[in-house]
Amino acid sequence: MNIPLKIWKTRPAYLAILELLEKKGALTDAELFTHLKREFEDLGYKDFNELLLRLEVGSKINTVSISRGKRRIELV
Repeated sequence: MNIPLKIWKTRPAYLAILELLEKKGALTDAELFTHLKREFEDLGYKDFNELLLRLEVGSKINTVSISRGKRRIELV
């Protein structure tokens, strides 16, 4: 019997967001989501937006609207 195993990530997604922004500087939300999807395949866009909201409320990041439906994410 072959049971598929789901491996838990050792690093939470919010920490990966902060590390990416620290390494690459400010990114658009689409670019950031693309980078995160490589490591967190099961991350949905709704979950991604919730992470961004929590980080912004916690004063870790700042989001600026560039155009309709496009945001710039940067570290505070």
